[in-house]
Amino acid sequence: MASPAVIALVLAGLAGCAGSSKPTPTAEDKGSKVLQAVVTEREFDAPGSAGGGSMRGSGTWYLSFEAQDGDKTVHYRFSVTQQQYFRFPEGTHVQLVLSDERLRDVRPAKE
Repeated sequence: MASPAVIALVLAGLAGCAGSSKPTPTAEDKGSKVLQAVVTEREFDAPGSAGGGSMRGSGTWYLSFEAQDGDKTVHYRFSVTQQQYFRFPEGTHVQLVLSDERLRDVRPAKE
């Protein structure tokens, strides 16, 4: 049987671990930003094409955006899911959630 001192040390270590978990990162974290944008183009690279991957894949879906980042207009092109591709046709106002210049989420713009 373990001594009470050993049990106390183990419990203290577990309690310390429980309180040290990091919160889930949000868009406001360093390196992340949310931009208002408009979908300017939708592209599909079929399987086997230069950007579409192997013949056995489903191809690659892309959306292009024009966004305001501070006082400048920026253009982005990201690969997206098939669902996002069909959900956001050209002219749709969206919010882009970027982290380290990578697309993390596309949302309908808040009216």
